[in-house]
Amino acid sequence: MNPCLKVHPVDEIPPARQLITYGLQHVLVLYAGAVAVPLILGSALGLTNAQIVLLINANLLTSGVATLIQTIGFWKFGARLPLVQACSFIALAPMIMIGKEYGLPYVFGAVMAGGAAIVVLAPAISRLLRYFPPVVIGSLITIIGISLMPAAAIWLGGGDPSTPSFGSAPNVLLGLATILITLIVYTRFSGVIGNLAVLLGLLGGTGVAATFGLTSFEQIASAKWFEISPPFAFGTPQFSLAPALIMTLAMMVIMAETTGNVLAIGQIVDKPATQRTLGNAIRADGLSTLIGGVFNSFPYNAFTQNTGLIKLSGIKSRYVVATSGVIMILMGLFPKLGALIASVPRPVLGGSAVVMFGMTTVAGIEMLSRVKFEGTRNAIIIAVSISVGVLPMSFPPLFAHASGTLKLVLESGIFMGAITAVLMNLVLNRAATAPVGATQAAGEHTIANR
Repeated sequence: MNPCLKVHPVDEIPPARQLITYGLQHVLVLYAGAVAVPLILGSALGLTNAQIVLLINANLLTSGVATLIQTIGFWKFGARLPLVQACSFIALAPMIMIGKEYGLPYVFGAVMAGGAAIVVLAPAISRLLRYFPPVVIGSLITIIGISLMPAAAIWLGGGDPSTPSFGSAPNVLLGLATILITLIVYTRFSGVIGNLAVLLGLLGGTGVAATFGLTSFEQIASAKWFEISPPFAFGTPQFSLAPALIMTLAMMVIMAETTGNVLAIGQIVDKPATQRTLGNAIRADGLSTLIGGVFNSFPYNAFTQNTGLIKLSGIKSRYVVATSGVIMILMGLFPKLGALIASVPRPVLGGSAVVMFGMTTVAGIEMLSRVKFEGTRNAIIIAVSISVGVLPMSFPPLFAHASGTLKLVLESGIFMGAITAVLMNLVLNRAATAPVGATQAAGEHTIANR
């Protein structure tokens, strides 16, 4: 290599101390959101604390592996950009549905099938994403945020609506205290501390709960110091056509979100993503999801909250993010840490969920605010798709007579909204639909010429 050629900031390798420090910052920013998916799923499916601990450890371990695949990359896998990987909230609702209808082994079977499908379809998906313009993606993200609110409400009340203490004053006040702590940190601090508002809110709320005897840490003592999460810990994965198709559709939506994250990160680090980069990123998400299903984890995508940290710190090296992947792997090998996380009281988790899920809704609204309304039919597309997507959540008995595959589809507001938005956009905005690749290519020329 010519020594006069300057290494791109994305490919720079900082000193070891900086790698660890900046890598740890990324882990702290994503930590609360990363463990939320196994916590939500475990709670919704009635798993024991020990099983939830296993899910958390497996999630951290495989999130680290997924981050290494995306940042370091090999062959045609990995964008080789600073993309932090963790479990996607988009697949949460369908996983809960599949788990309740079929059982947990079918969840992991569907996850594996969805991941394998994405690996195979990655080249085609990078072109099919033309059908997911901002009006569709913005509507979907908004629906996702709204659809997750019932889970936040259940946690806020105590986690189990059948118990007499559900919705009691101590539970609700504990959740509100968590929200208050989160808001204080977010509004009074900036930079890394501000980015840790949700995590600090969880810690503060748990501290309040411990002070008033509203939580227990007994399971931490019984948890092992070190343990590798075994593959297929919940039994041999089971495969069925309906769950596999549902999860593949969820992965398609996740890939649309991955596209937005890859394009955004590429611009922030001054290394615009090409169609090849996008295809490699999607293929990596599929492989990571397949691995996740084997090791008791879930679908992956890039975490948006870490995008802001890259912009804030100015540290663009993908090796910093790769270091965060190594840190997550190490954290996933210590069950006591997972037991500590599982000890977070449900009302505290509910308070944090109100903020996190609300921010998801805001992200959708922000995207929709950039959609052109005048002279288009985008307003009616958004109105109908969001309304249809919210129907199953707003009044669940509406589709009580449905069964089987139809029930899985109709009870998922995310997929109802997705299908509605895509079809309406195709019919009403057909002439205005442009390929993502063409739009990105034009954007690359614009950035390069500035």
